[in-house]
Amino acid sequence: MDSSVYVFVEDVRGEGLDKVLDRLSGYDVQSVTVAAAYHRARDVTPHGLTRVTRRVDGVHFEPPADLFEDLRLTPPVQPGVADEPITALRRATAERGMKLHGWTVFLHNSTIGLAHPDVTVRNCFGDRGSPGDLCPAHPDVRLYAVALARAVARQGVDSVVAEALHFGTFGHGYHHERCFVGLGPMDSFLLGLCFCDFCMRRATDLGVNAEVAREECVRIVGAVLDGDRPSQGEVTRAALTAYAGPDVVAYARARSETVTSLVADVSAAVAAEGSKLVYMDATGACKGYSDGLPSPGLAAHDSWQLGVDLVALGDIVPSFAVLAYARDPARIGDDVGAYLRSVGNEREVRVVLRPGLPDNDTAERLGAKVRALRAAGADAVDFYAYGLVPYPVLERIPVALG
Repeated sequence: MDSSVYVFVEDVRGEGLDKVLDRLSGYDVQSVTVAAAYHRARDVTPHGLTRVTRRVDGVHFEPPADLFEDLRLTPPVQPGVADEPITALRRATAERGMKLHGWTVFLHNSTIGLAHPDVTVRNCFGDRGSPGDLCPAHPDVRLYAVALARAVARQGVDSVVAEALHFGTFGHGYHHERCFVGLGPMDSFLLGLCFCDFCMRRATDLGVNAEVAREECVRIVGAVLDGDRPSQGEVTRAALTAYAGPDVVAYARARSETVTSLVADVSAAVAAEGSKLVYMDATGACKGYSDGLPSPGLAAHDSWQLGVDLVALGDIVPSFAVLAYARDPARIGDDVGAYLRSVGNEREVRVVLRPGLPDNDTAERLGAKVRALRAAGADAVDFYAYGLVPYPVLERIPVALG
């Protein structure tokens, strides 16, 4: 089974390129997945150059001028690009017989969103309250995503791993967020829907009464904000229909056309540059990120909430990354099986595991998950992320793979 480790450029810069790759080679992994374009974050980095690392939005290479010179949106550039860290990684991994994948965050970018608020999602009340989430229906965002995909592919990576190439959620639209209102899962979902002009127009073209959907969201969420009892239970299509009505469900489902068409354009652009797209669906992270205890619905069955239609994407995308953020090996096997049934067995499915907290406390538990993935039919298992966990946790990887 193929395997890779997710790595930040800051990891390499802090520890040294050869030291990081020598360590990874000792873990018996075949490739490195480097954050070529990332977002703002504050991370505890146990063995980093600093023990707490502040990351900023942007790319770790000089954006090709021919791709962005006529575009309104351009990627911020990370510090230290003059050292060409991606080029150095590509050469060093090739010398070791390892592949290099370009991990790319597409539509989660607060720097661009704050500079151009009109390209961010607009909720049912008309608020541009999620500057970190660029709307995939906006024409300028779509042009930016295609250009960014080409730019990363041109770095000579074996694949472009696409994160945040879909709609976001209300709960992750900015940083240092506060909400002292008891929003239920469906209320939060409704508040996260985008009703910008482009989203409304696309839904209307598909036969959806977009204005009625918006008005229903205003009525329901507004009542909860005024003190009414919040929704109960998981977000499912049946429950949402009962809670908000068929127009809202139809509007939410219509977003999949926006995402599918954008992913098709991005996948074609990556292929034209001689690489391939690995599509990452964030549903698994949405369900189990904080505690490794995802809600009962399988990630593949709930991905529609982000506008992701896995069946449609299975005809477009050659490879998928499944975020298996769960403590239970059986749950991970079920999630992977559902993904394979959705995208088709002929598509590559790479599963991303967290070797440490909150999902794993021992190498044995991690190994049980690797065995479950093999039994489910996964093609590869990847590990997230090198700089975020102590060395003893990373050392579980070769044990689990063995």
